[in-house]
Amino acid sequence: MREGSTDTSPAIQAAHSLPAPDSLPFCFQVLSNARLFLENLIKYGILVDPIQVISLFLKDPYSWPSPCLVIVANVFALAALHTEKKLATGCLSERSGTVLHTINLLTILCFPALVVLAVTSITPVGAVFTLAVHTILFLKLFSFKDVNRWCRERRRTKGVPVAQTSSAPGLQKANGDVVPSGVSYPANLTYRDLYYFLFAPTLCYELNFPRSPRIRKRFLLRRLFEMLFFLQLLIGLIQQWMVPTIQNSMKPFRDMDYSRIMERLLKLAVPNHLIWLIFFYWFFHSSLNVIAEVMQATTRFRKTWWNSESVTYFWQNWNIPVHKWCLRHFYRPMIKRGVGKWTAQTAVFLASAFFHEYLVSVPLKMFRLWAFMGMMAQIPLAWFVGRFLRGNYGNAAVWISLIIGQPVAVLMYVHDYYVLNYEGRQ
Repeated sequence: MREGSTDTSPAIQAAHSLPAPDSLPFCFQVLSNARLFLENLIKYGILVDPIQVISLFLKDPYSWPSPCLVIVANVFALAALHTEKKLATGCLSERSGTVLHTINLLTILCFPALVVLAVTSITPVGAVFTLAVHTILFLKLFSFKDVNRWCRERRRTKGVPVAQTSSAPGLQKANGDVVPSGVSYPANLTYRDLYYFLFAPTLCYELNFPRSPRIRKRFLLRRLFEMLFFLQLLIGLIQQWMVPTIQNSMKPFRDMDYSRIMERLLKLAVPNHLIWLIFFYWFFHSSLNVIAEVMQATTRFRKTWWNSESVTYFWQNWNIPVHKWCLRHFYRPMIKRGVGKWTAQTAVFLASAFFHEYLVSVPLKMFRLWAFMGMMAQIPLAWFVGRFLRGNYGNAAVWISLIIGQPVAVLMYVHDYYVLNYEGRQ
């Protein structure tokens, strides 16, 4: 949904919201990374091969399990819609509806995971994409179920149709005022409404999404160009920079040479973090804004997380759609049931850790829990930073955890995957 929420264009807003680096440290960073990249080119030559990317998704050109699983996802969405229609007309009791929704949601997560584990022709990259689609569908249908249940509860209480609107007061767009719609429950239970929500770049369902009056063509073309350019850049950097570094890290792991392992880790941290930052911009600023502009929708995808002085602030602001979903459908319901804030926050991290591990271990067909432990380690880290570090020291701790933590997890998974799938055959 649309990034800009004021009269200023989103591109200008993003430029003003970014921190202005000091010129000297910034030049040192550019020169240092340029030296590393030049060293890589001299040592390995040009390794970029766009055609090779296709093989990451398709092992067998006549077997497409990942696209088939994505198509099957429509069955779960339609099952949720028809369950809600039965609940709206009173043909189903609330308890029966809850049971059907629970079965449907669990199947969304379990069915593709079982297929990935059983089918040998599916590739890890294709499996990650498929499981990511089903995870997003799970979160969306969970919100769809909750919002419609809240509407039924309000209808029973007040005895009038419910027209729920988005909780975004005072939205004013660069291309005009937000255009509200007037759909009331249960008139929202249509195929068009469901599929608009499924394709909309948000995880939280609303009966009436704020809509903008027109599509900004120049803004759309800029974001589309960025999306295509940064996608090619990501593929090139992974093939040219990360893959050779990871491959050269296997021997130190086999020999348990700790000094070389640390050297490989620090060497991997530079391209990994650069790729992560590019991916963040590509996904949250370029790609989601392309979808939002086409759908004439409006929301924010990220805030100034790079200025985070605590781990908690970072997780609240770097991924706004997920944070809103957790707050609305997980954290606040737990608080209303009398659960303490610290327990509720721990439960949110636990759920996040599960999905991180789900999206890594299942495609790789091995269970090592590195991603799960990495996420759960954020809890004591958040407590330590919040209690003992302030200002720039807290911001430095957040950045260090991002720069070092991700390469550690990458190396652990790659090492274990290599040992399981290749070393035993040699």
